[in-house]
Amino acid sequence: MHIAIVTAGGAGMFCGSCMHDNTLARALLARGERVTLIPTYTPIRVDEKNVSQERVLLGGINLYLDTHVPGWGYLPRIVKGWLDSPGIIKLATRISVSADARKLGKITVAMLKGDHGPQQAEVEDFANYIANELKPDVVLYSNALLVGTLRRLKEKFAGPVVCLLQGDDIFLQDLIEPWRSQAFAILYRECERFDAVLTHTAYYRDFMADYLRIPLEKMHVVPLGIDLTGHDGEPRADAGSPLTIGYFARICPEKGLHNLVAAFRLLRVRRPDLPLRLHAGGYLGVRDQKWFEALQKDAADLGDSFQYIGSPASHQEKVDFLKSVDLFSVPTDYREPKGLYVLEALANGVPVVQPLHGSFPELIEATGGGLLVKPQDPEHLAAVLDQLLDDTQLRRKLATNGRRAVHEKFNPPVMAENTLKVLEGLVARSAKGA
Repeated sequence: MHIAIVTAGGAGMFCGSCMHDNTLARALLARGERVTLIPTYTPIRVDEKNVSQERVLLGGINLYLDTHVPGWGYLPRIVKGWLDSPGIIKLATRISVSADARKLGKITVAMLKGDHGPQQAEVEDFANYIANELKPDVVLYSNALLVGTLRRLKEKFAGPVVCLLQGDDIFLQDLIEPWRSQAFAILYRECERFDAVLTHTAYYRDFMADYLRIPLEKMHVVPLGIDLTGHDGEPRADAGSPLTIGYFARICPEKGLHNLVAAFRLLRVRRPDLPLRLHAGGYLGVRDQKWFEALQKDAADLGDSFQYIGSPASHQEKVDFLKSVDLFSVPTDYREPKGLYVLEALANGVPVVQPLHGSFPELIEATGGGLLVKPQDPEHLAAVLDQLLDDTQLRRKLATNGRRAVHEKFNPPVMAENTLKVLEGLVARSAKGA
């Protein structure tokens, strides 16, 4: 079966959705399936072998110019096509780019309008390439914001088109008016065209069914899988000295680093005799720099015990960081739909403490690798971390259970198999004309 996966580039940053899509594509290829991983907007950036094609569809520079420069969309490809070169796009993302939804309302709505908006030529190229050149058996979009291309694609392509939702709501909720209302009006109408919708957890299935008004019977849960290369850390018999609590996720308010810093401060008061460190890693974008600078200033009293290590530049650096910590927590304010970082920590035998919302209850139940705390409650978080500091037996039990479960149930082959079951069923029904 030939599967076309349409992913959205992260404008030069490591993106959880891109990394998932690349891991899925690699796992499907390993099973002998034919897969084309198609980047849109920008090339993708991952910390594993990149199997995406070089060609970028719906190039971000041209989409921007289509939206903001009158008449640009009518120029022939021979004039503007060079701007879709991966090298040119990468250069543009290094010079100036924003992933802040508050600044992207106009272009988001323009893109959602698809062939009825200023990006008509780009949408036509997209549909022609997939339907007439690739000719896959099934197309998998990695987010709902690509839905503007769907109507035109379905006019040319008879096979099923599926959408994988991986956190679309966090971008949509940050849009400002009038773009937010316009975006939802289009999404409510156009998402009905998908033949099926996938999510990684039952929580996100139910939430997004209501959020985007998608019938539940169209939705399927396909659990996550992570690239386990290098994730060979073992549960520790004893905690390190000083004991290190780790955070690894995007540095932004919604991921809750401020909650962990507050809990860490309380923990130090509780345990003044115990040497403790808090090490945080992850991508810090322009949008969140002022917020993080304020957090660092507020945490000045913690001295060197709180350190930001930056964004690891490679897969191995990320794995080495996870192996260096004794406990792991990303106490998000946002109701996380995936939780890749939880699986990565557990894969290395590091027990986790996560808030009781979003995907985390399902991940903890499925892995037995951590404990849950009240959301946005640093005092409760500090108390549970303190409990794990004292209870070596519990800490090791959680670490052992979590590591075993991730390696057995959340690996790429299992994810590929579960995804294929859904896609093969859709292709079979499509062939029968159902």
